[in-house]
Amino acid sequence: MTAPAPDLHVEFDGRPATAEDLRIPAFAGYGHFTAMQVRDRTVRGLPLHLDRLDSANRELFGQPLDGNRVRDLIGHALDGAGVRDASVRVHGFLPPDTTATVVMVTVRGPARADGAPRSLMSVPFARSVPHIKRPGEFCQIYYGQQARQAGFDEALLISPGGMVTEGAVTNIGFWDGTSVVWPDAPALPGITMALLESGLARTDHPSVRRGVALDGVGAYRAAFVANSQGIAPVRRIDATPFAVDEGLMKMLGQVYEDSPCEAVRPSPETV
Repeated sequence: MTAPAPDLHVEFDGRPATAEDLRIPAFAGYGHFTAMQVRDRTVRGLPLHLDRLDSANRELFGQPLDGNRVRDLIGHALDGAGVRDASVRVHGFLPPDTTATVVMVTVRGPARADGAPRSLMSVPFARSVPHIKRPGEFCQIYYGQQARQAGFDEALLISPGGMVTEGAVTNIGFWDGTSVVWPDAPALPGITMALLESGLARTDHPSVRRGVALDGVGAYRAAFVANSQGIAPVRRIDATPFAVDEGLMKMLGQVYEDSPCEAVRPSPETV
């Protein structure tokens, strides 16, 4: 039986964080990260997370971030927290006057979307360099708080041209009765979104990219959001209501659950 995850366990390069270590994200926060759910020391879509970290590290710092090193650091942090199930974030930083990427791994209790229908408030904001997941996204946090204060669950980011891009902390998909439609707009390519795309393709359910105008969302039969915690239906965007399509949500849930999980530390027989 695994112990409950601590409120927060933090390691830097495989050792418990010190006050000096924590100065890095506090004062030199230029970096990137990925967020994942760990269950029984496995992660759904782990290679995609490792690719995201390596790609961002090359773009930001001009150096690779070795996937095997990241696996070891995640496993070590899980050992340090004494858990098998957790919410894990892996951050990459290159502090001033250093030449090697510093990796911070945080471990919290596991999380999962409750599946309750979500309400989204549109806001006029599109992230710069959206393909890199990075900490300290002020505007996303700000607009998310504004949405909740207005009685919504999350903000929906809208480009200057009135096109839907993504949720503040999610990707959004629409259902036209035949296909899942992802907004063809600059946005973070989420891991759960990628798993759904590939899973839908395997099951012969087409998934397409198409421009989605805010003033045209009412033409879709249903909508949903997805992130590392799971998938949830959308019940309204601003004043536009959406019915919850139970068949769609069942299909998406099955596709997601069927996506392969991979051990954080593979057994010797598999390496």
